[in-house]
Amino acid sequence: MPQVMEFKLPDLGEGLTEAEIVRWLVAVGDVVAIDQPVVEVETAKAMVEVPCPYGGVVTARFGEEGEELPVGAPLITVAVGVQSVPEAGTAAEDEAEGSGNAPRPLIGYGSDHSRPARRRRVRPVTAAVSAPVVAPAPAVAPAPVAAAPVAPAAPVAAAAPAGPVPVISPLVRKLAKDGGLDLRALHGSGPEGLILRADVEAALAAPTAPAPAPAAAPAAVAAQGERVPLKGLRGAVAEKLSRSRREIPDATCWVDADATELMAARAAMNAVGGPKISVLALLARICTAALAKYPELNSTVDLAAKEIVRLPSVHLGFAAQTERGLVVPVVRDAQGRNPESLSAEFARLTELARAGRLAPADLTGGTFTLNNYGVFGVDGSTPIINHPEAAMLGVGRIIDKPWVHQGQLAVRKVVQLSLTFDHRVCDGGTAGGFLRHVADCVESPAVLLRSL
Repeated sequence: MPQVMEFKLPDLGEGLTEAEIVRWLVAVGDVVAIDQPVVEVETAKAMVEVPCPYGGVVTARFGEEGEELPVGAPLITVAVGVQSVPEAGTAAEDEAEGSGNAPRPLIGYGSDHSRPARRRRVRPVTAAVSAPVVAPAPAVAPAPVAAAPVAPAAPVAAAAPAGPVPVISPLVRKLAKDGGLDLRALHGSGPEGLILRADVEAALAAPTAPAPAPAAAPAAVAAQGERVPLKGLRGAVAEKLSRSRREIPDATCWVDADATELMAARAAMNAVGGPKISVLALLARICTAALAKYPELNSTVDLAAKEIVRLPSVHLGFAAQTERGLVVPVVRDAQGRNPESLSAEFARLTELARAGRLAPADLTGGTFTLNNYGVFGVDGSTPIINHPEAAMLGVGRIIDKPWVHQGQLAVRKVVQLSLTFDHRVCDGGTAGGFLRHVADCVESPAVLLRSL
């Protein structure tokens, strides 16, 4: 008799307690290999594919696409004792995919698979082969949430190919889902038919037959407006910001600074060749130097112990806007990096953020945040502290303004700097000293050299 194993939603790390099912990668009756991704989920931190530690036949799925499941809830059950008969494929292909049935530990959530695993279905050659799939699960497997194993998906147009959809990027899948597009009806323009973002955007932009007008909504419903679920990334952001305002007595101070010399120094550094240095990297280096002088702002408050914990390393978060929303990747041990290393790490993390491939560990553990909202064309803001940190530096756009320089009115490159800080960890004098030191380094980069 086959052994039916239950695979539960694992702990994806960093304190995450739930995840939303974005897309099932297998159906009931599919044959799966050990460590083959079976479902794509979205947490408050990132979008990841979850591999199953068992090889065999999928006998049940739990949860629908768009449904949130808590960590530890059943995902699928797998009959690991079934000798499957694939519909197609050579023995060499089957061996390459792997067909081991013994359970083993998972290997790496969120791995970047170069192509989707090929799905195989069991052919009901004999009753002995098909019985484990259609018969009720043994007592060791709980009943599915819905009454029975999830029914096969609704049939698609005849032109839609069978089997897995050749898509790698989670953003491409989400773009198609939001646009109501069936990816199985597309032929990708990438290598081996890989569906790219450009393919989805072209399909969504193509003219379609007008849909019948929907029935008029009742006046009471229409008056309520559109309702957007506060979950996933948006829900996590809302909870963190609300908690920050509930727990942290914050205050904000700001100053205008003449960034002309800083921009000139950057231009000189980039003129000698080699990797380019970003403005954000220079500001980050200034921040780490200022935090070394004012360590009170690189700390957190332990409410249970009634203590301020000053942290030895600067794990610098920076705000990055993506299609999923605002995320804050973290540069580890930023105090030990030079501007070139900081530039490279900012670029790497930003690319991962925009591709939706940041790991949960990339988004947690920050001790101080740098927010360059000047990229949105605004001059100033009052940042909300990224709980449980103690401070955030906001940077507006750098623009030409009239400025008194060496006793003469001149046009200079001016930036507004805003510091929001936890008033429990320090008073205004410390916060003002930190902000003034940052402004001095912006106005005269030589000050930074004296502080190293």
